[in-house]
Order: sequence, then C-alpha cells, then structure tokens
Amino acid sequence: MVKPKYIIEVNHLTHRFGQRTIYEDLNFSVPSGKIFGLLGKNGVGKTTLIKILMGFLRPTHGRCTVFGEDSHNLPPATRARIGLLFEGHLTYEFMTIAQIERFYAPHYPKWNRNDYYGLVDRLGLPHNHLIRNMSCGQRSQVVLGLIMAQQPDLLILDDYSMGLDAGYRRLFLDYMREYLENGDRTVFLTSHVIQDMEKFVDEVIFLESGGRLLTTSLDTFMQTFRCYRLSRNHKSIAPAPDDVIKNIETHAGYWDVFSFHDIYRVEEKLCRQGFNASNLKMINMTLEDAFIGYTGRY
Repeated sequence: MVKPKYIIEVNHLTHRFGQRTIYEDLNFSVPSGKIFGLLGKNGVGKTTLIKILMGFLRPTHGRCTVFGEDSHNLPPATRARIGLLFEGHLTYEFMTIAQIERFYAPHYPKWNRNDYYGLVDRLGLPHNHLIRNMSCGQRSQVVLGLIMAQQPDLLILDDYSMGLDAGYRRLFLDYMREYLENGDRTVFLTSHVIQDMEKFVDEVIFLESGGRLLTTSLDTFMQTFRCYRLSRNHKSIAPAPDDVIKNIETHAGYWDVFSFHDIYRVEEKLCRQGFNASNLKMINMTLEDAFIGYTGRY
C-alpha cells in the first residue's frame, strides 16, 4: 500500500445547513508527524468539520480523505488507527474503570493498558469505581486514557480540555508529547484554552465564518501578526478594516489595530482614513491576544 503524502486532505469542501453556508470551497492538508490546531470562534464549523472527516456527515460538495481513504467510507482498519474525542467526553456510565478498559481493548490491535491506567490511576480511585459516580473532569480523564491506550496514528481531539483543570491539562499535554515521540504520529485538535497551544502546536488553521481560513506555522503567525495601539476620544468612530487592517478592537481610551503589515503601512492606511496616527505604537501579544485580534471578540 502506498503511504499517502498527507494524513488529512480537504479539497473544495462546501457544506450547508439549509440556507446557511458553513464552508465554501475549503482546502487544506495535514502532513504526517505534525500537531495542527484548528482555531475559530464558536459556530464557525470546527466540530462539523471533524464530523465530516470521520464520515458522520456527508459534505454538500467536495472531498475529504483520511489516510488516503474517503472520509465517508472509512474501513474498520483505518478507523482503528484514529483516536477520536468529541466535545463532551461521553463514556458508558454504567461501567467501572476496569470494565470499560476491557470493553475497548479487543477493538484496537496496538492497545496499551499501561497508558490507560497511567492516566486514570492519577485520579486515586479504585478500579471498580463506577463512571457515573465521577465528576466531569474525572470522566474526561478516563476518556483521554482510553484514547491514549489505542496508540492511534492520528489523534483527532475536539476540545480535549473540557472539564479538565489546569493540572490535568498539563498532565495530558505531557502524555501527548511522549505519544508523539514514539513514531510518525499526527494530532489534529481544537481547544478553547488557547494558551495550551502556544508551546505545543506546530501549525494552526484559523477558520472563519463562511469557511475562510488561514493555514500557517504558529511561529510565523506570532512573528508576522501585529497589534498597534492608537489613542482615541470617546466620540471617535473606529477605523475600518480593509486590505491592510485585519481587525479593530475598541477600548475606553484607545483602539487596538491588528495587521500583518508593518507600522508604516498601517500608519499610512489610518492617515488615509483621516486619523492622526502619529502616536501609533506596537504592543506585544500572547497567542490568546493574537487569536482574539485575528478572529474578533464576537
């Protein structure tokens, strides 16, 4: 079997719910061995995209492949190579910690029970403890343990951080790093905890309403996307986004102006719009600041 160049490929994807267009001609690819973060505001279609990739939804138009197979027709052997976590961390609540491990194990040829118990035993619960008697965060830990035990070649994680406190998120990320060191493995994830991605993700896909996207390395994005601060008075009308200014955030005494261009180009654009930009200055950003600046607050 010829190994595909890309683990995930999305070609000319269009999807609609009734009259609402979620994506229009969406295209991207995910090579092997990379950690891709899919970022976007609520409602832009991140979970819908994962459902299409796993074959749970058929797109209106276009083609998606995973390991070179059509996503809507993935054979069992290919599905066994994918560790999937959907937002919500659902499990069989009537089972115990030990029972659910025994239930999952026969379905995955590379199952490693030590990976499962390595995460779950951190909870300090007996193996006969019922899942229905766990907190949301504890259930999340069981699900993540089940996924890591599968030893998948591809991890697809839709908001893995839900229900996990800071300590357990850090623990899971440590396990994830170990997982990635053991072979040519790939991660495709979403998270609402943006700061987790800053030292973890290789590439980011910013998905916007209607399917517009930007695919870039995290380092390139943080080096080229900039925030400039411009003083304002309370009655001023904000500058307008255009081909240079990506977004404007309004605050009590200033605007934050976001752009991929240098300060001289942004100053020129602001002056053309009638603003005095002599006090324009660049502001340092975290990844979360940059994410909000790129996508907007609302």
